[in-house]
Amino acid sequence: MASLRPTDASVSRRDLLALVAGLVPATLLGMPVPTYAQEADVVAENSVAAVQQFSFDLLSEQMRELSLGVYESHPVTEGFIDGLNYDDYRKIRFNDKAARWQDGGSDFRLAAFHMGWLFPEPVRIFEVANGVATEMVFSTDDFEYLNDLKDRVPDHYALPGVAGFRLNAQLNRPDKWDEVAAFLGASYFRALGRGSAYGLSARGLALNTGTQKGEEFPRFSRFYMERDQNGGPTLTIYAALESPSVTGAYRFVIEPGAETLMDVTCRLYFRQDVVELGIAPMTSMFLFSEKNRAGWDDYRPNVHDSDGLRIERADGNVIWRPLNNPPRLTGSYFSETVPRSFGLHQRDRDFASYQDVGARYERRPSLNVEPVGDWGKGHVRLVEIPSDLEANDNIVAYWIPEDRAVAGDHREYSYRLRWGDLSQNAGSDLAWVFETRSGHGGISGVEAEKGTRKFVIDFKGGLMAALDGEAEIEPVLNATGGEIYGHTLEKISGTDIWRLVIDVRANADAVVELSAYVNGFDQRLTEVWLYQWINA
Repeated sequence: MASLRPTDASVSRRDLLALVAGLVPATLLGMPVPTYAQEADVVAENSVAAVQQFSFDLLSEQMRELSLGVYESHPVTEGFIDGLNYDDYRKIRFNDKAARWQDGGSDFRLAAFHMGWLFPEPVRIFEVANGVATEMVFSTDDFEYLNDLKDRVPDHYALPGVAGFRLNAQLNRPDKWDEVAAFLGASYFRALGRGSAYGLSARGLALNTGTQKGEEFPRFSRFYMERDQNGGPTLTIYAALESPSVTGAYRFVIEPGAETLMDVTCRLYFRQDVVELGIAPMTSMFLFSEKNRAGWDDYRPNVHDSDGLRIERADGNVIWRPLNNPPRLTGSYFSETVPRSFGLHQRDRDFASYQDVGARYERRPSLNVEPVGDWGKGHVRLVEIPSDLEANDNIVAYWIPEDRAVAGDHREYSYRLRWGDLSQNAGSDLAWVFETRSGHGGISGVEAEKGTRKFVIDFKGGLMAALDGEAEIEPVLNATGGEIYGHTLEKISGTDIWRLVIDVRANADAVVELSAYVNGFDQRLTEVWLYQWINA
């Protein structure tokens, strides 16, 4: 399978994000500071701010025309940037005093990531006002170069671009500028809701993930920032996407909050046929939880950024697919027609479930994709990759349209991204999957039968929560590739949790697809629990 990382395979996305988080301070103090670098007295003599007419339609037409030609990359091949290595990159920090938009007219601050090391191609950033885009010129004056690196970097040198950028806002407190979003590397980006800590990421586009053709990583090459002229809480970001197979014009309208919202529109122009097109992709990490921790010698009960894929179907029914760290690469396809939403969620918000004071996995945001308009028929695909390190992002999910994209196609998709804690089934009559556990099959205290597995699913909330243990409700179970040979359903005394226990047997190396939900009073009472068990 092709790598799921946009950079050198020896360095994970998580390593990279941890590094740049250390290089760029997490907050910007809301205090008066000198005018930023391109307006200061000391400015690189060769810095010239490009100016152009701009609109989303103009950008879209430009990307359409670009799709008619051959893709060209433009790495920087000379100068000090080309010579930067990992150790050098660790010595570069953005200067807080150079943060853009500190004039009091914006709810955001913007800081840049430096080029070099894993980021050889320049990303250009423009600011849009009154239909005109003016380039933000960054120079070595905007960064701090530590120790011996300082002597190797030219003073007042206009950089050809940056690697990406970070946005800060008053997300959690009115006196503190917290990081709310970052765009860095290929088409990767991530965001936080109130109280969140960085975890999973989104991407602009997924191309040929897990196919024989090999995965392709489009990149955002230019960004255009448009602040709310009325001083509102939103920021609109336009982006140009480029790759060998496709070009694209993107619009992100970002509104920070308890749940940070991103309203996304992407217009895609295909140069080449694409084996598999992934819309609204997201990537996360799942190492182990209560259902697969037996092989992990670790003091923590759970290690994951996300614990399940949630799909809300067009009819309002909900699918919950707990994530897995499989013994081999697996892919699951969920056929849908105009789903209401899909996303990777971190449901467990209790510190006791993780016991990690550094990683704080209970604060990792969930991410929902809510399609806008008629997306038609297609599939939500879940890719799970074996991993033995929490530094690896081994989970990918995205939407695959029914019709394959071919050279010459033009497509447009709109959707809302919702980042944050994301309450589970708020206001819904359906009980939700609170926890999934598993272990050897059979009866406790008796030697387990080979090829068996026990699954324990706890349902919480909804109409079921108020029922007593004698209620006439029943599970609806199904297994393909294996056999369910026993089950029980009972309410846990003193709680609002109903526990379903399923015993399954299968031949060696079988792939077993399981589903379960609870019916009663002529209606479905729970989410649909799905799981893939590989009897390795």
